[in-house]
Amino acid sequence: MSYPRRKFIQAGGALAGITLAGCISVSDDGKDAGGEKTSDGGGGGDGNDADDGDNGGNDGMNGGTAQLWHARSEGPKKSLEANVKAFQDETGNSIQLSEISDLQKTIENKLPAGKGPHLFQWAHDWIGEYQMAGLLSDQSDTLSVDPESTYTSAAAQAVQFNGETLGLPYAAETVALLYNKDLVDEPPETVSEMQSIMEEHHDPSNGKYGLSFPIDPYFISGYVQSFGGFYYDEKKDELGLTKPETLKGFRFVRDELAKYSPRDQKYDPQAAVFNEGNAPFAINGPWYLGTVRDAGLDVGVAPLPKPKGGEPKPYTGVKMWYFAKKMNEGGKNAKAGRKFTEWHTTNTDLLLELAKEHGFIPVHKDLAGSDDLPAAVKGFSESVAMGEPMPTAPHMNKVWDPVKNAFLKVLKGKQDAKPAFESAEKTIEQNWE
Repeated sequence: MSYPRRKFIQAGGALAGITLAGCISVSDDGKDAGGEKTSDGGGGGDGNDADDGDNGGNDGMNGGTAQLWHARSEGPKKSLEANVKAFQDETGNSIQLSEISDLQKTIENKLPAGKGPHLFQWAHDWIGEYQMAGLLSDQSDTLSVDPESTYTSAAAQAVQFNGETLGLPYAAETVALLYNKDLVDEPPETVSEMQSIMEEHHDPSNGKYGLSFPIDPYFISGYVQSFGGFYYDEKKDELGLTKPETLKGFRFVRDELAKYSPRDQKYDPQAAVFNEGNAPFAINGPWYLGTVRDAGLDVGVAPLPKPKGGEPKPYTGVKMWYFAKKMNEGGKNAKAGRKFTEWHTTNTDLLLELAKEHGFIPVHKDLAGSDDLPAAVKGFSESVAMGEPMPTAPHMNKVWDPVKNAFLKVLKGKQDAKPAFESAEKTIEQNWE
């Protein structure tokens, strides 16, 4: 299913408390999305016992009751519960929340059997496979919100697949440049400027590095795709790993960036270097800011610096409310679910509060890149704007691991980029069969 990058990203996208330019201030939750927790917001439950009928649950002052599954961590969960209460007070509809410890497994077990919620929350990269498996519901003809005119272009595209609107978006995620303001006065605009600063700090023999940079396909995508290359074109169902522009990007990461980071390319060792104050820069996402807060660092966020002759193009994800196939039953409960997603994703006061409290990157057109956003969130928002939406076609799921394995061979000098990625493409195409 989704790429293992998810182990780095709490499902709710929670940011623990943090002091950044722009003053995001939230409470630490201390748990990741894998821990099982229960919540009563709007009804509660574990997702297994709710009434599946149209009249199930509280009538919500003669309104409907929609079931919603999530895997949010503590801070964003409390916000969701408050949002649900406000929605019920305003509309007379209610939302029955169920916190699911292993959301993907539960969805794939329950929905094919005709059970499950009206709505669930996750990033958009499940949409292609779930649509083709018949787990989702197209609500194009019943929505009162026009995605194209309401949300950013990337977000509007992310919630659609094969011409169907399968959910609504509320936030984005991608990687950007984090910089330690005690070590860096102003964020660099170019990789050349960034390298000059990294050279000043890079001293591996003393545990100091120029850059914290997890080396895997998701994190390096911004620079691999910066010269016009790509991993996979879902419109053409075409791999681009061996195109000259993509090979140039892989070599750029190897030759110009990776040499400034620790030799252990895994996420935790890379994150620790920046978190401990031993690197001026990190390439990471908003999910990392809680860790930064705990370390007491004063950190800024800026778009990825530009390489000479290129423009960074990191993969971006979109957090969305999925319409599960239970929505096909129609009636007042499905209507309540639909109204909640419309209300939540268009309420700009609510979305701005989520940006301030939890660092959610808005995708509503009135807020994306707005000066009203905290500085850290605006920095990530600018990075989202320069990014490339992650492909949603099921074939993309077979791309990640061969790319990772090939690039590690290139990075360690075991193979040149061209033969390594020729082999990776053969592996991917065989896995597609």
